[in-house]
Amino acid sequence: MRKEIKTALVHDWVVDIGGAESCLQSIHKLYPSDLFALVCRRESLEKLGLGGVRLETSFLDKLPNILNNYRNYLLLFPYAVERFDLSPYDVVISSSHACAKGVLTSSEQLHICYCYTPIRYAWDLYAQYLREAGLETGLKGLVAKWILHYIRLWDSAAAGRPDYYVAISNHIARRIKKTYGRVAAVIYPPVDVNNFTINENKKDFYLAASRMVPYKKMDLIATAFSAMPDKKLVIIGDGPDFKKVKAASGGNVQLLGRQPTPVLKDYLQRAKAFVFAAEEDFGILPVEAQACGTPVIAYGKGGALETVTEGETGVFFREQTAQSLQSAVAEFEKNTAVFAPAACRKNAERFSKERFEREFREFTDSKIKEFLAGKS
Repeated sequence: MRKEIKTALVHDWVVDIGGAESCLQSIHKLYPSDLFALVCRRESLEKLGLGGVRLETSFLDKLPNILNNYRNYLLLFPYAVERFDLSPYDVVISSSHACAKGVLTSSEQLHICYCYTPIRYAWDLYAQYLREAGLETGLKGLVAKWILHYIRLWDSAAAGRPDYYVAISNHIARRIKKTYGRVAAVIYPPVDVNNFTINENKKDFYLAASRMVPYKKMDLIATAFSAMPDKKLVIIGDGPDFKKVKAASGGNVQLLGRQPTPVLKDYLQRAKAFVFAAEEDFGILPVEAQACGTPVIAYGKGGALETVTEGETGVFFREQTAQSLQSAVAEFEKNTAVFAPAACRKNAERFSKERFEREFREFTDSKIKEFLAGKS
């Protein structure tokens, strides 16, 4: 009789709760496992319902104030993740946007990587990261470039370690193929669409919500709407770019800062449209907006092309400029009646938790079956 399969789950870090952590939660539900992470905020693990999980963290987790500064230790991530001893496990599932896929496994173990993206700041966002961090020149810039060069070399080597890749979108599958030369299946991440209800009674305001970091382009949205004073924009979120967004905001733009989920949900339900300017890997908020029956005005690149149906549940703008966004808003307002709340809701339901769990289990179980057959 074959012994019970023992599974380990490896996640980069559990600090704040975002889309990757929602995936972690669903994967653990399907495959209850011991959890490995570089660093972990225990309160976040509790909120995910994973407080009772057996957890192992790296030596980085013992450093002072690490939860606020862990990104400063990028150079140590490869060493830290390779120190995890996964030898007691038959199956390893890594949940990775940075280094989790780089854990060491043997030919007697199956490793499946659910990949959110190759390391963005080391690959496709390398130049943008250096520019926005002011690290293009000088000694600090030289050090940063050396560190990122090292990370790319390690990441290229680590890319061959998983037996299978699963990407969160076709956009990311193409990036994995380009960066790692690996073919990835695509399983869209879980969105808790059942936690959002449709509202057909829309009010006369637009909504943008996000963590305010450079690539989210929240200042672009504020700039575009400030030049359209007859249109009201509400912005929810905070982050390093908050002052920049505030400076770009006119009298018709209302900044609410960070808000609890019930408040965000209320605004998502009542907004006439949700505005999204990032080139995102997938983008959960546009799906949540559609689950509320709210159409989306999005930058036509990245994951939005897979989650928004142009002319039915939203409008795309083709350039990340205020002028392009303004043109999309004008197009949306000329065709408002086309975007039915019921159609938005139906589209969002394609990305439900139930669908993710069914597809991920079918994929993983099939690979485990093949793996076990090969060992017979």
